[in-house]
Parts: sequence; structure tokens; C-alpha cells
Amino acid sequence: MSIQTIRWTNGHVKLIDQTKLPGKLVYIHCRDVKTLWQAIRRLSVRGAPALGVAAAFGVLLGIKSFSGSGSRSRNRNDRKRFSKHVERISDYLATSRPTAVNLFNALTRMKAVIQRHPGADVAQLKDLLKKEALAVYEEDRTLCRKMGDFGARLVPSGGRLLTVCNAGALATVDYGTALGVMYSAKAKGKKFQVYSCETRPLLQGARLTVWELLRSGIDTTLICDNMAATLMKQGKIDAVFAGADRIAANGDTANKIGTYNLAVLAKHHRIPFYVVAPQSTFDLSIAGGKQIPIEERSREEVLGFGGRPTAPRQVKVYNPAFDVTDNALITAIVTEKGIIRPPFRKNIKRTFRPKTKD
Repeated sequence: MSIQTIRWTNGHVKLIDQTKLPGKLVYIHCRDVKTLWQAIRRLSVRGAPALGVAAAFGVLLGIKSFSGSGSRSRNRNDRKRFSKHVERISDYLATSRPTAVNLFNALTRMKAVIQRHPGADVAQLKDLLKKEALAVYEEDRTLCRKMGDFGARLVPSGGRLLTVCNAGALATVDYGTALGVMYSAKAKGKKFQVYSCETRPLLQGARLTVWELLRSGIDTTLICDNMAATLMKQGKIDAVFAGADRIAANGDTANKIGTYNLAVLAKHHRIPFYVVAPQSTFDLSIAGGKQIPIEERSREEVLGFGGRPTAPRQVKVYNPAFDVTDNALITAIVTEKGIIRPPFRKNIKRTFRPKTKD
């Protein structure tokens, strides 16, 4: 499937409002940083890779109004003010959502542009930042295709696959991570069917994943989250594919709440459990999953849906948006550089080790 989830066009960010799906395909035009921040926060745009692109584009929105003095003698001062301005924009965007490390990695990349070009003036830096943001965008498109091709090898002919949340075109630039594997497998002529967990409380699986898969002509069945165990017991699941929002150095993986449940169930039923994510989702600065920050969201998401209450207003609510799957429960991690298998700490380090020049 190919659909433009987010893109930079005519000086602003155009993105699909995913809160309106599957009923309507509506686009939001973000012309300032605040509008984009709000779109990220309310999940109009979501998915770790897409959030990285959104962050990079957010910096572009924030620097549009900044103008230098035009005087060579003041250029150095303008550059300092501009650098601080980019820092403020980045710090603001970083407050939108805490778990998906792609967002923070993209902001780090944008700030590094200024550091790498100490002699550039403000106008030049603006051009360089735009090139970097568009590079983040194009890289995501390429990496998703590579992950899809590697992951397609893991899809058994006639297989029955299970997935959770949405790790498809809507979570990336236009193809997907976990669902990208399925799109690639379909393109290679493999026959399979997919079960999609609804993914409470916001139903990303029901609203987004099912919408994508049906548009792509993939045999899809929607299930409630609590039906996965029964399907596995009945022998109706051959593999589980999930995306990721942050992966620690040891392979512990944070993904949408409910992913850990599936990993435990898959282990019990001896079903392979695969994570699909690009290098930008790995956070090698943290040793394990306990260090991954987990976002807690509004109680309103649990108390009702579509304006209709589903629980008494006075009840206490616990609403973590993500959980962490221990590396021991993961069969393999599919990346753009290949398939990583245990021992994860050793093989992740080896896979992403910087290349040395001879």
C-alpha cells in the first residue's frame, strides 16, 4: 500500500487526520508549530517513524518567521539567536509525546545541522535544515521498503498472521514497518491472511490497520484484543508481527499497549513473535526496557468512545499508552539492515556498529 501520511508542501505540513479514519479521509494543513504539536498530541499523526518526520518538519515550520539582520557584521549574532531559536522549537516539539524515540532522534539530527556548518549564515542554515528534513522523509520511504523485503522472508506460505495497533503506511511516510512486511509479501505473490487486534482504547487496529489492509486487498479479520489467546490455542496463528516505538540496547521493545500480552501468549503457544523497526527506533543509550519512558494518556480515552460513555465517570483509570516486551519473548527484529536474532545485545551492537574507514 502507498499513501502519503505526511509531507512537506508549499511551506507547510500536510498530514492525514487519523482520528477521522475510517469514516473520512481528511487532511490537516499545519502552518505553524503549535498546530503540528497538537496534531501529534491528539494522535492525528502517530507511529514512531511518522513522528520522526513530523518533528523534522516541525522545525521547518518554526524557523519560517525567523529573519536575520542582513548585515555581515551582525551575522554571527544572528546565527547564535537562530541556533537558540531552533533549540527552543526542538524542546517544544519534544514535549508532545515521550515514548517514540524517532521523534527525538529527528530533532537531534536537525540540531546537528547547525553544529556541522559553523560558517553558514541564517539563510544558508534554513536551506540546510530543509534538506535534512526532506532527507529524513526520503530515508523513511526507502527503509520501509528494505524492511518489508527482509521481513517477507518470515511470512509462511498460506500463513495466518496476527498484528496489533497500526504499524503500516499510516505510521510511516507511506509503506509501513510490520504491515510493510505484509505488503512486500503480497507483492512477492505470497498467500496469507491477517488477524488484526482492535487495540483498545483508541482502536488503532480496528480503525487504521483494517482500513489499510482492506484497501490493499489483503484477507483481513478483525478481533477483539482478548480473543488472541483463543485463536492461538486453536492453532489459527502462525506468526505475530508488531512495530515498535523504542528498542533498548538489549532488544527490549516498547510498543502499543497490548503488545506484551501477545508476546507472552506467543511464547506459550510456540509461535514466532517478530518486531519490525528501523535503526531510528533503537535507543542504544539505554540498557533495557525499564529505562524506556511510558506515556500515560487521558482517562477520557478509556471512559468512552465516540462521545458515548462506556464506564461510570467516577471510576479511577490507569491508561498507559505503551508496554515493554522483554527481549526473551522476541524471536527476531527486522530492520533495514537485515534480521537480528538473539543474542540481541551482541547482535544489535554488531548490526549498527559505525563503519570504520580503512
